Amino acid sequence: MSFIRNVVIENAPYYVDQKEIVGVVRNLFGGHYDDIERLLRVFGNGQIEGRYFAAPLDWFEKERGLEEKNQRYVEEAVRMGSRAVARCLEESEVEKEEIDAFIFVSSSGMSTPTIDARIMNELRLPPHIKRIPLWGLGCAGGASGISRAHDYCRAYPEAKVLVLCIELCSLTFQRTDTSKSNLIGTSLFADGAACALVTGEQVQGKGAGFFIKDTQSTLMQDSEDVMGWDVKDQGLHVVFSRDIPKIIEKWLKPNVDLFLEKLGKTSSDIIHFVAHPGGKKVLAAYEKSLGISNEKTDISRNVLANYGNMSSPTVLYVLKEFMEAEPKQGEEGLLTALGPGFSSEMLWLEWGESGQ
Repeated sequence: MSFIRNVVIENAPYYVDQKEIVGVVRNLFGGHYDDIERLLRVFGNGQIEGRYFAAPLDWFEKERGLEEKNQRYVEEAVRMGSRAVARCLEESEVEKEEIDAFIFVSSSGMSTPTIDARIMNELRLPPHIKRIPLWGLGCAGGASGISRAHDYCRAYPEAKVLVLCIELCSLTFQRTDTSKSNLIGTSLFADGAACALVTGEQVQGKGAGFFIKDTQSTLMQDSEDVMGWDVKDQGLHVVFSRDIPKIIEKWLKPNVDLFLEKLGKTSSDIIHFVAHPGGKKVLAAYEKSLGISNEKTDISRNVLANYGNMSSPTVLYVLKEFMEAEPKQGEEGLLTALGPGFSSEMLWLEWGESGQ
């Protein structure tokens, strides 16, 4: 079994209260809607209190081209990612020379060479680390990154793997896009980074964390229009189907049941529910579909309130809070996230002490 030893988060530099964002959006979009005040209720109803952005709020009041947005993405991703990786290594008491693989996850900007290469140069990481950049997984990316680290550690049980997720979703904001999808995305999306250290079962070391028992990846066929980006001249335009909560209600439970059956588990064995909080309605759909109480989504809801939906790093923010709460030895849980495709990634976790 691989082992999640540590998770650190790195917030974007500018914190903005949700009420401040409403004022800016009212000024930008008010002239395009007759019912702007009714539409703006989504900002209050989403249970988000504030978010972190890669640029100050007034930066978004001016139209920005793809080149300018992406340049800021590269600069901020390298800065935030370097800090997250350095802190993860320091807190884990692991030297950079010990790292075998570096999985980088993002979907909100473009860079070739990828951001992980730039961070390796910034931190002077060893040149022979195996780089595994993953792009386009969206909100499922955090769970997918941890799953792929688990796969790597199964093949190389002595390995130490960094998983870094960075999303600067705010930089995809389209000032001239008056679609309701853009308005919904503007009410939800935020920026953040998270870095986890995953190690193989032969790695020595003391400390508590989550063992990864098994994983499951699922792709819903012919569902490309449910969630994602449309790439246009102005940049990335959000794709959000209004049916996402209904899709979750119908599709998620059979998916979870299949995974649990393979493990010899049932939903009653889910003590900890580590879920990506895509939004208030998504959390409600989790509860309805799986028949779980809202107490099990409290931590996800708390992350949503304080940080918004940061896409791939968000589930690692949730995971970090679960780890800091220090579950009891042997307690198990499900980590899950949904993303474009339409897709899901699931991991079965068990809390315990490494080296035992």
